[in-house]
Amino acid sequence: MPIFTDEAIYMRWAQIALQDASWRFISLTDGKQPLFIWASMILMKFVEDPLVAGRTISVVSGLFTLVGLWLLSFELFKNKKIAFLSSLLYVFYPFAQVYDRMAIMDSMLGTFTVWALYITVRLVRKINLSYSYSLGFAIAGGILTKSSAFFSIYLLPFSLLLFDFKKKNRLLRLGKLILLFIVSIVVAELLYNVLRLSPFFSTVTTKNALFVYPISEWIIHPFTFFLGNLTGLVNWSVTYLSTYFLLILISLLFYKKYFKEKLLLLAYFLLPFVALALFGRIIFPRFIFFMTLFLLPLAAVGLYEIQSFFSFKFKKASVVLQIIIIVIFLSYPGYTIFKLITDPANAPIADADSGQYLNNWTAGFGVNETIDFLKKESKDKKIFVGTEGTFGLMPYSLELYLVQNKNIVIKGYWPVDEKLPQEAIDYSKKMPSYFIFYQPQHQVLASDFKVNLIFKQQQGKSDYYYRLYKIIP
Repeated sequence: MPIFTDEAIYMRWAQIALQDASWRFISLTDGKQPLFIWASMILMKFVEDPLVAGRTISVVSGLFTLVGLWLLSFELFKNKKIAFLSSLLYVFYPFAQVYDRMAIMDSMLGTFTVWALYITVRLVRKINLSYSYSLGFAIAGGILTKSSAFFSIYLLPFSLLLFDFKKKNRLLRLGKLILLFIVSIVVAELLYNVLRLSPFFSTVTTKNALFVYPISEWIIHPFTFFLGNLTGLVNWSVTYLSTYFLLILISLLFYKKYFKEKLLLLAYFLLPFVALALFGRIIFPRFIFFMTLFLLPLAAVGLYEIQSFFSFKFKKASVVLQIIIIVIFLSYPGYTIFKLITDPANAPIADADSGQYLNNWTAGFGVNETIDFLKKESKDKKIFVGTEGTFGLMPYSLELYLVQNKNIVIKGYWPVDEKLPQEAIDYSKKMPSYFIFYQPQHQVLASDFKVNLIFKQQQGKSDYYYRLYKIIP
């Protein structure tokens, strides 16, 4: 997958934070929590390619999510086979295959929310202070990654579904559990308040308001956007869950055991899902990624139930049948993953994701070729490169790889209207100078732009092209 706009921003932030300690909270300038940036920053010390460093954080997060799903499934259903099936379904989950290899925050968010629920279940069943502290750290990790992780706090009351009210001293144990919940929340909030060290702390609330309606606005039009949001969210969920959706229904309708455990998983998915449909101002598929992870143990239960049914009916061929059943339900997700690897622009993923990451001007097709070209051109002379845009894919994707090169001057401009910026023209009189256009409004250059096309690259299967020009002095 080419570098995506947000990846360029986040990795450039991490690079700046690594080079200058005073900018360790740089992501707060745009209202984003910094934990993912910090993790990427640390790995950049050991990995030369900054994009690879950031994407590796998501790969590692995916590994921890896989382990977390195994532990959560086993803790809920006390069945190792269901636990292994849950992890297997995660490996073939197209949603995870998209986000566990992108240098954005959602994979890490999923990890912390899965582990927070696992530790919550352990805390409810063991009522132990050590689990309370662990839960506080897991929640803190989530909310220091993305605001959506606050649902790990909001949903704590639903974990009481697993509280054993039949044991003796239930009121005493319940009081102790509530106190331990409070300890967890206090620990998480104390760690979260490290962000107050930055003068930009308040921008998190401002940024959230761009994507989610505050109550004061929502109450004016409570259900105006609900059906539209819900339709989009359901379509994205069905697209990514594909065959898993049938398994989830089977687990809910035909697997009678562990009713409370299944209800808990359903609550951890449905409540954030409905809240996003109600309050969402701007929504993207990635917003529901962490929620859908709680459906995978349910899908594993459904797969286990089908296997058990056919194994009972056909005992002699039970092992072969179990493998065939797994292959049937993993075939379409496996095909989606195959397309993501071999032909990503045509992979059957959610249209909103395909458009953002692979088939629109926000996708970074052409960036690698530009970097190689500019490195070659600047070997023995100074050059200048101007970009359409001052924030985002350009100029950040170039700065990631070229900012240390003293022979290259990189400058972003916005807006670029009917002629090239005068500064860029002035540079062209002193040294070889180039200009990059990639946004929709300049698919056709104005006739008075004095430039020669070096190369252009189609953005996936869209009608947009990334173009590198040499400025004629």
